[in-house]
Amino acid sequence: MTQQTQEPGSTPTADNSTTAPTTSTASTTSTATEARAGGDTGTATAADATTGAATAPPAPGAPPFPPLAEPRPLGERRVWPRTFHDRLTAPLPGLKALARFAREGAVRPDAQGLADISRLPYAPAPLPRVDTGTLAVTWAGHASWIVQVGGLTVLTDPVWSRRILGTPARITPVGVPWDQLPRIDAVVISHNHYDHLDAPTLRRLPRDTPVFAPAGLGRWFRRREFTRVTELDWWEGAELAGVRFDFVPAHHWSKRTLTDTCHSLWGGWVLTAPGGPRLYFAGDTGYGHWFSRIGRRYPGIDLALMPIGAYDPRWWLCDVHCDPEEAVRATVDLGAHRMAPMHWATFVLSAEPVLEPLTRVQAAWEEAGLPREDLWDMPIGSSRTLG
Repeated sequence: MTQQTQEPGSTPTADNSTTAPTTSTASTTSTATEARAGGDTGTATAADATTGAATAPPAPGAPPFPPLAEPRPLGERRVWPRTFHDRLTAPLPGLKALARFAREGAVRPDAQGLADISRLPYAPAPLPRVDTGTLAVTWAGHASWIVQVGGLTVLTDPVWSRRILGTPARITPVGVPWDQLPRIDAVVISHNHYDHLDAPTLRRLPRDTPVFAPAGLGRWFRRREFTRVTELDWWEGAELAGVRFDFVPAHHWSKRTLTDTCHSLWGGWVLTAPGGPRLYFAGDTGYGHWFSRIGRRYPGIDLALMPIGAYDPRWWLCDVHCDPEEAVRATVDLGAHRMAPMHWATFVLSAEPVLEPLTRVQAAWEEAGLPREDLWDMPIGSSRTLG
């Protein structure tokens, strides 16, 4: 597997003016050169992604390395490259892999693997009321969270639909009914796959809701009349009401139609309240070298929302989806204090038994010698707070 080692955007940009909202393609693509000149350019190998030979997690209290870039203007219109294929950390499946996939065809659990659907954890409860210094997370299912941070209420990859394209209907209800949500202050999107970017859900939002999206995805929102869309490249950030939203790399890809493979970027988000808690939302990702680098750039992550499902068959999915053991390893690489599993128990996307991600992540957490109270293995619909 070929790993990308550059960190686009690692050098703070001097263009921080709201009066010049258009960034040229040349300035965007020059970030790779900037990274080589002044950013974190440590070499990663295939072994890093498969054996866990990652850099040690950041020391407590360590400063960001490299320093964070200046925030980009909100709603900035920018020109992006036509494709982000150069950001892939593993090649997309070729004809041989597609033929094997068609031949083996194991993309759903067998009857025994589905037998535990009734045991999936589901415990809806009212959303907590918290002050600006408290972090609260409520799991709505899959990668959808209601995050309360720094006085804002933020949705991550909101999917309230019963069904998404190409997948059976959800096997657990949404954890929080839409009409029970408070006013949404912002939405963050990790990438454009249908189980993370759900048009029917987003249509329910006011069109002036601030949206933070990966580079190249702003057009999708503007076509749907969203007026406050901020697109970011990896290692870039923007601020809303004092809360910083930083877009960070992931081991994944993007595709929504037959002709748009990797035309928009993919990644995770780091949300940091002023003088307060810091949260990492991984979105969709395989395991690899980016986690330790994110931890160095954003030390002191209080909570990592990590995907643990949709990993079997491993030969097909290992480059783009963590398994439970890798999710725990990634949390350690990040230097995060706590982990909350996600991306399981909602949609049947792959062949592992539906309850297996939970039992495996619990075992992996214990085997790693981590405090049990720091694994927030939450039922869908439940909340946890950190003050």
